[in-house]
Amino acid sequence: MIKMSHKHILMIIACVAVISLFVQFIYGSSLGAQIIITIMGAYFVLVMLAEMIQTIRHGQYGVDLLAILAIVSTLAVGEHWAALIILIMLVGGDALEDYATNKANTELKALLDNSPQVAYRITGDQITTITVNEVAVGDQLLIKPGEVVPVDGMVISGTSTVDESSLTGEARPQPKQPQAPLMSGSVNGDHAITMQATQLAVDSQFQQLVKLVQHAKNTPAHFVRLADRYAVPFTIVAVLLAFVAALVAKSPQRFAEVMVVASPCPLILAAPVALVSGMSRASRNGIVVKTGDVIEKLARAKTVAFDKTGTITNGHLSVDAITPVAGVDEQQLLQLAASVEQHSNHVLARSLVDYAQANDVPLLPVNDVQEITANGVQATLNGQLVQVGKRKFILGDQVVAPTKYTAIYVRQGEQYLGRITFQDQIRPEAALTMQSLQQHGVTKLMMLSGDQTATANRVAELVGINDVRAELLPEAKIAALASLTPAQRPAVMVGDGVNDAPSLATADVGIAMGAHGSSAASESADLVILKDDLAKVATAVTIAQATMRVAKQAVLIGLGICLVLMVIAAFGVIPAIIGALCQEVIDTVSILWALRARSARELLGN
Repeated sequence: MIKMSHKHILMIIACVAVISLFVQFIYGSSLGAQIIITIMGAYFVLVMLAEMIQTIRHGQYGVDLLAILAIVSTLAVGEHWAALIILIMLVGGDALEDYATNKANTELKALLDNSPQVAYRITGDQITTITVNEVAVGDQLLIKPGEVVPVDGMVISGTSTVDESSLTGEARPQPKQPQAPLMSGSVNGDHAITMQATQLAVDSQFQQLVKLVQHAKNTPAHFVRLADRYAVPFTIVAVLLAFVAALVAKSPQRFAEVMVVASPCPLILAAPVALVSGMSRASRNGIVVKTGDVIEKLARAKTVAFDKTGTITNGHLSVDAITPVAGVDEQQLLQLAASVEQHSNHVLARSLVDYAQANDVPLLPVNDVQEITANGVQATLNGQLVQVGKRKFILGDQVVAPTKYTAIYVRQGEQYLGRITFQDQIRPEAALTMQSLQQHGVTKLMMLSGDQTATANRVAELVGINDVRAELLPEAKIAALASLTPAQRPAVMVGDGVNDAPSLATADVGIAMGAHGSSAASESADLVILKDDLAKVATAVTIAQATMRVAKQAVLIGLGICLVLMVIAAFGVIPAIIGALCQEVIDTVSILWALRARSARELLGN
């Protein structure tokens, strides 16, 4: 399409139209009006031709050829007013697309509109206004009634309700009291509260979402190319029909009349409008989709793979049992393990440290802390190396009594000290989510877990997953996804942790549980679920399928109407200028149909 600004194009066409009308009807010179419109039309044809060639070089199939042929043929047979209407149609289509896209983007823009700018830092008895970028971790901030939370943090005094709807899709304000977490971008209710910053502004939840939204808005959708492929056979049919009609009628006029109603350039814009509408609908459901490509792939998903801890389970593990070897007491085992784990951000480490602190077990200072990815943590304590982690990392091939629960093992120097087991609650919505995915065409459900086999099998059996791969390192998860056959793709990976980031990036669609997950997972994923709700995975698939259904309907409806009008025009029933007006109506209908992807009723299949 023409890359000039719509304002300039409309000004040019408006001026040319007024001048041409003046020349023909005031001065009585039809030839003069024809020359003026022909010069303008030739200019725009050259611009469109250059851009069409550029589009083809990028591996995409454009439909500008039909518009070019329509303009050239109408100018060639003296239907200059029809050519002018076609140009108005093209610019009008762009303007209508802008309107539709802006309308569909309303919910996405809501995130940007809530962007926090300032914060009120409390220092002693003083309250200072600072920019959000000046907030440091540990700062105490005052959040006034009705104000946006500037950075991620925790309530330290006061109670209130906070509106998190623009972040999580949860419509009800959430109650907040001391120790409750706060997300940047949420809006405080009627009472002032004091919070402590736990993240810098650049690392806070809201800024991560802004980056995702901006990426979503700036990345073109793959389905645009798919829609253009519809236009390739359509272009061939249109040109052949116009040529045959002109040959039978022995009139080049007939060729122009058919080509006028076959010019669907704005019509194909219906596809990206539908995709942006679907992305907007997803955003309102607490799901940020980065690109239109994701919508298309997710709608056709055949395999969905899940991480276990923090994804299928809540990730809030509690210590179940402490089992030391002979000669080691429980408190000693707990103290050593928690002291080493206190510097780790892993969910097991947090649970273990919390348990130790709740039981008044003092943590010892450690040195040379090193986290071994997907295996465990090691540190030096009192001059000895203490290692905490998976069975194989600690024991190698040594055999110990099996357990069905998640466990960490502890070794000091060369001595094995024992293990600590944890219980994790399966998400109540997990089983229904698996059923819903299968009902929506997903044929393969997998669990790719770094946890031990017995634990993974127990969880998988309870939620309805029959393909379990356990005790996997990150590279093994990638290999498992790569081994899927073409019939099992597109493949979706759902996870929440740093260890999941490589597999999320490898999958055809990576979905991050972003409410409590790591920023690495969110950045690697194609889609981020803002609310801590696994059922949103099924919701995302539902929205994607409905969006693609509407997108294809919009394209096919427009092409179908064009085809009918082409056949009618082939018999000489539709004059060129009337055909040009009909095409504008067709384009409008198609784009308005695409906007149905925003409606709740359509996306719920009602």
